[in-house]
Amino acid sequence: MIHLNIGSNLNSKFGTKFENISIGINLLINSKLKINKISSFYETPSYPNKKLPKYANIGLLAEYRFSHTELLAEIGLIEKKIGRTKSTKNSPRVCDIDIIDFNGLIKKNKLSILPHPRCHIRNFVLYPIKEIDPGWIHPIFKKNVDFLISQLSQNSRIEITRLRKSVIM
Repeated sequence: MIHLNIGSNLNSKFGTKFENISIGINLLINSKLKINKISSFYETPSYPNKKLPKYANIGLLAEYRFSHTELLAEIGLIEKKIGRTKSTKNSPRVCDIDIIDFNGLIKKNKLSILPHPRCHIRNFVLYPIKEIDPGWIHPIFKKNVDFLISQLSQNSRIEITRLRKSVIM
């Protein structure tokens, strides 16, 4: 299975951060990604500057019959379609799509690092995974999602909010 995470904290020409994420999902489906499960929306403060707009994130559990590099290329095109531009690290963005885990593949090259190198320390990645795939085990650390969540700081565990809002498809 493939885990993706989509986040946004800015409006775009398409609408709100929630609409950006929904559009991203629909564009992923059009690129031949088969989505099996979609998490709830989760909201977290911006990092490291908490004065910036809050992020909305969702997790996807999916299947893809092509390679991770082809999916990465599709993701880049989708992010651009929604309006993402090159910016500084941790700056606000209209759309950010990350491959968290691609069928357990462990890979590190100039284009990608799999699994995502910081997925095990990000609340906005772990909580959606727990919701849609509670048996997930990190391919490198061989630890399950509950263990990884237990290792987050207390602050990281309380500053995330599961929203009562669904993806529009």
